[in-house]
Amino acid sequence: MDTTVDLDSFTSLVERPDDAARRAAEDRWLELDKPRGGLGQLEELGSWLASVQGGNRVRALSAPKVLLFAADHGIAALGLSKLPADGGTVRRVHAALDGSAPVAKLARRFGAGLRVIDLAVDADNEEFGFEVSRYRVRRGSGRIDVEDALTAEEATQAFRIGMAIADEEADLGTDLVLLGDLGVGSTAVAAVLIGALCGTDAAAVCGRGSGIDDKTWMVKCAAIRDSLRRARPVLGDQLALLAATGGADFAAITGFLLQAAVRRLPVVLDGVVSAACALIAQRISFRAPEWWRAALLTGEPALAKAYDRLTLTPLHDQQITMGEGLGALLALPLLQAASDALAEEPFVPAPAAPREPAKLPTAAELLGRL
Repeated sequence: MDTTVDLDSFTSLVERPDDAARRAAEDRWLELDKPRGGLGQLEELGSWLASVQGGNRVRALSAPKVLLFAADHGIAALGLSKLPADGGTVRRVHAALDGSAPVAKLARRFGAGLRVIDLAVDADNEEFGFEVSRYRVRRGSGRIDVEDALTAEEATQAFRIGMAIADEEADLGTDLVLLGDLGVGSTAVAAVLIGALCGTDAAAVCGRGSGIDDKTWMVKCAAIRDSLRRARPVLGDQLALLAATGGADFAAITGFLLQAAVRRLPVVLDGVVSAACALIAQRISFRAPEWWRAALLTGEPALAKAYDRLTLTPLHDQQITMGEGLGALLALPLLQAASDALAEEPFVPAPAAPREPAKLPTAAELLGRL
């Protein structure tokens, strides 16, 4: 794989969504038999979908997909999460893959695909199979309060992997990405990146993550403070920042977000991890945020600061704090409703596979058993 990436090229490669398509959608809303503004925020969402799709006709969403970028973070060894640093991410990845995780259950309910990408989970290479781990950069990452998360080469590799995944999804026909992450310690890493990019101190971005108590919060806050000292000297170099105080998943998500914007693939951000990556991507291409929507606020102070800087307004507020793409997935019905209401051709789901009817006993058979 090429070990270089030209970040400056994204400034010209990322175009704005189609303003003409947005205006046509707004005219279409006025033509529908309804009160003016009667569909509320669905109208703005539908107009945004029209602009990112481009063209003369709005298409109902038919191929949404949840993407979960998974990695472990060395800073979790300090005990910053209620989830165990040893094996916690492995169990969550398995739950997503075997269908028992909430995000997997709801993806089936809403008709969305689900893909898990192992970038740096602390597990054997064979733990999840080739399709999940074929893009793995390394096993775990460095403890960012005292050392770099990645080498410069690993950060570039992960960034390019994210770009490749965006190309894959666009080529497969995915029409909306619901972006999520899996990884113990990831909220601390995100807080460092957002704190550095927004110029705030550790206490202003340190949240409760997995539901930690006051004592653990103080430990987490100190780790974020020490990590911020390491992040600030490399703020002018986005890849160096991702290597110093990010991780393979953060670098890959950043590359994914930028290349998705290049490929005109809309993305719903889930929580503080994807928001941190979005802030870095915004530094690389100022137009890129126009291709994204924010799912929700989670109570993480760093997330609110990131969305304010990105000028993104969350689509719902269900007080979900567990991450794993669940908040982004719960925004899908709103986006589906907006596209269905505006589309000239209704979305027709594929017919379910026929099933043999259950054979019920007759009354005579039941009486014969008495």
